Amino acid sequence: MFVKDTSSYWYKPNISRDEAIAMLKDKAPGTFIVRDSHSFPGAFGLALKVATPPPAVLQQGRKGERDMSNELVRHFLIEPTSRGVKLKGCANEPVFGDLSALVYQHSITPLALPCKLLLPETAATSPSAVSSPKPDLGGSSAQTLLQQGAACNVLYINSIDMESLTGPNAVRKAMAVTTSLDPPPTATIVHFKVSSQGITLTDSERKIFFRRHYPVNSVTYCGMDPEDRRWKHTGQSSTLSAKCFGFVARKVGSSVDNACHLFAELDPDQPASAIVNFVSKVMIGSHRRESGGSQQSIQSI
Repeated sequence: MFVKDTSSYWYKPNISRDEAIAMLKDKAPGTFIVRDSHSFPGAFGLALKVATPPPAVLQQGRKGERDMSNELVRHFLIEPTSRGVKLKGCANEPVFGDLSALVYQHSITPLALPCKLLLPETAATSPSAVSSPKPDLGGSSAQTLLQQGAACNVLYINSIDMESLTGPNAVRKAMAVTTSLDPPPTATIVHFKVSSQGITLTDSERKIFFRRHYPVNSVTYCGMDPEDRRWKHTGQSSTLSAKCFGFVARKVGSSVDNACHLFAELDPDQPASAIVNFVSKVMIGSHRRESGGSQQSIQSI
């Protein structure tokens, strides 16, 4: 079944900032509109209804200096880059291939936004035509993201056998073992791709391996290093200190033995936190929802 494309419902290129406020001010938190920015040609404006205004604005509202209903619609700039689009001024936000990918990801996890985006069911053409969206379209959004897939380059650090250990403790232990090695392992740039099939690593220079694939049903956890240790590597002009993350996958041919695979972020536009969010909330989360639905169907027969 194809996932319904809702972009025509939330992308309104020609409306003004004031019109966006009028369309959203009385709607549910999470209701949003994307429009063309009039102040920054080529960029986009995201208008988002939130539950509460920022503290500074709230203080001014108590003094009677602002219309608080208008302040519940917050505005964010989506800027174009050479590789797609991203929220401006948000360090933990990745670059997305297009507006739809950005919207669908933020309907699953808010990342730097105050709340998740709620995908509308019908088109919004005027203030009276904005309908309250369904609160949970996570499954469809996840399917859309996984169909598109997501990929970026990261530093592959090491893989450590974990026996049956998984979760954040597995990442913690793998990082402790790896950072105690003398000499430390040499990190290698790999292409890290996430899709509905699982995680695929490609070492294009074949320094350690050529390609490794971890099926979606073998990946049990993905997370940041709980100790927030950094991996130092040499960039184009300086030594960089990168955040580390890892995923745990069952070893081939085993139902209990795990390995933890460690990585460090390579590109500031593709932060480790965004990769972890995509793997854990989109790939693993979608697989668990599908597995749960299948089990319920079997039980009901």
